[in-house]
Amino acid sequence: MKSKLTLLAFLANFIAASAFAAPVNINTASASEIAQSLSGVGTTKAHAIVEYREQNGQFKSAGDIVLVNGIGQSTYVKNKQDILIK
Repeated sequence: MKSKLTLLAFLANFIAASAFAAPVNINTASASEIAQSLSGVGTTKAHAIVEYREQNGQFKSAGDIVLVNGIGQSTYVKNKQDILIK
């Protein structure tokens, strides 16, 4: 019985977390949209992403997000499925 409850709790948490994450195009999104869509990316880092884009042009790949000061490999790995490039 305990294993069923643990599984149900895990699934509920997974579904709740997935409901708020939405893919975001980091080449067109506002800082607010980026902050709302990417885990571990708050307002300051989201503004840094937008500033980097404005100064250096569009990102060529999702992995280029690590070129932004304050965005590390772990943040990229955690969010790579939610980063769009178009």
